[in-house]
Amino acid sequence: MRTWGMTDVGLRRHENQDTYAFEAFGAPDTVVAVVCDGMGGVSGGQLASSLAVSTFMEELHKLAHVDMTVEQVREMASFCVARANTAVYERAQTEEIYRGMGTTLVAAIASSDVAVVCNVGDSRAYHIGADGIARVTRDHSVVEEMIESGDITREEARTHPNRNLITRALGPDENTACDVFTVELAEGDSLLLCSDGLIVTAEDSELLEIVRAESDGEAALQRLLELAKSRGAPDNVTAVLIRTEKEVGQVG
Repeated sequence: MRTWGMTDVGLRRHENQDTYAFEAFGAPDTVVAVVCDGMGGVSGGQLASSLAVSTFMEELHKLAHVDMTVEQVREMASFCVARANTAVYERAQTEEIYRGMGTTLVAAIASSDVAVVCNVGDSRAYHIGADGIARVTRDHSVVEEMIESGDITREEARTHPNRNLITRALGPDENTACDVFTVELAEGDSLLLCSDGLIVTAEDSELLEIVRAESDGEAALQRLLELAKSRGAPDNVTAVLIRTEKEVGQVG
């Protein structure tokens, strides 16, 4: 497995409230990656995202063991998301300045043939393979609900005035639920985890073209960032790219 990550404040924000992390995990051909997009003021958003990432990773290290089944990994991922929510929620109760802070989360625990993906909010995971690009996650957002009810089209959602309103996040409530997905992977497949700062500036077809065109993941992420900035980059831009390869155990 090979993994790369990048984050950038964008062109309109004064602070980067996105946080990401990735590392080799357990078996040498397994990687865990997580992206969080914070909200809740200048101080709260950055604290919420960094706390969620660190808690998620710490809990995984406590629980993971060799020879886990996919179902066990799914249960572990859900538990770690719940612990991250508790960490953000309890920290938010300590000072008035942090009340209501929260963060999205999208994470993947990926080996050479299968990945478990979980999410809360509107940060996304995409699977890029021989058949093209497919969104793994479902946004927890107002516009996603409007799309599903037939009130607006997906294209209209990109510029809708409520496109930034999410319906689920880590931190604002004592308990929250995450969605969990299982994705089968083949050699050469990629998983792209990203905050909405990339999503609002790039079409799925463009994500596909760039990730496929660049054999080097760092170059692919740099091109994605340049694309976001060429279109104004109104929000922080963060992405992690995971790619299956013949040579396993390499994490960049």
